[in-house]
Amino acid sequence: MRKIKKTYSKPRKPWDRARIEEERKLMKNYGLRRKREIWKAASYLRNFRQRARDLAARKNEEEQKKLLERLYRIGVLEKGASLNDVLGLTVENILERRLQTIVYKKGLANTLKQARQLIVHGHIQVDGKSTRFPSFLVTRDVEDKIGYYKFEPKMKIGGQDEDS
Repeated sequence: MRKIKKTYSKPRKPWDRARIEEERKLMKNYGLRRKREIWKAASYLRNFRQRARDLAARKNEEEQKKLLERLYRIGVLEKGASLNDVLGLTVENILERRLQTIVYKKGLANTLKQARQLIVHGHIQVDGKSTRFPSFLVTRDVEDKIGYYKFEPKMKIGGQDEDS
């Protein structure tokens, strides 16, 4: 059985006014429900930045290329980016790639909260499959394959399927 580990870490200072205000702005701008979503994005970004610092110190070209290619596929960086660009990434870059934000930006929902509701209720599909996670990070190759989920349930008549 797999051991489940935390995907985020809480802030060291729980009552830092500047951080709280910044998180409140991010929650409003990206339609997030709780601060844990920001902390997860920050941890995800922290891992990439740590890896970039290690690779810069070791000067491993092959690993650098893999990291930059992965960040390009996620859609956070452009082609031809360097490790310095990885170190310049912010939490907003990660939050921009969430399914909730992309559904809103594509015009499938009027507000960010409506986008979240559509996703959670299963009305949005990614690459032909219903996805119920607003925090799903959308890669470049599936970004164009986001739309409304076209599900037509079978009609049941008197407890039996229509086909029977």
